[in-house]
Amino acid sequence: MEEIEINSWLTLDAIKNEAEIIETVGDLQSGHCQSVFCVIEDDHMELCYMDTESNFLRTYDDKDEFGLALETRKEDVGESAFDEDVVFDKDFDDSSDDEDEDFSDSDDDF
Repeated sequence: MEEIEINSWLTLDAIKNEAEIIETVGDLQSGHCQSVFCVIEDDHMELCYMDTESNFLRTYDDKDEFGLALETRKEDVGESAFDEDVVFDKDFDDSSDDEDEDFSDSDDDF
């Protein structure tokens, strides 16, 4: 993997416009970074847009390293796949014990 610092979002946009986008992870509206995983010919890249730090472009040696980086970034940002096999021990009851309270007996004068 190689990493190059990129000063401008316009440069990243120019690269992104020429690439086949595989997946986008993160959101600059709700977070501090957005990674665009893309491919140009045989080059697997991550274009990282940052609002608080330097932007960068990462190139990966092969498709396996690229896939691992994509999954790692999803975990970092919180976009990893939900594990449907998780069993929760506690059942949640939607009823509330406070439903029977009567607040109409108030002596407050307005």
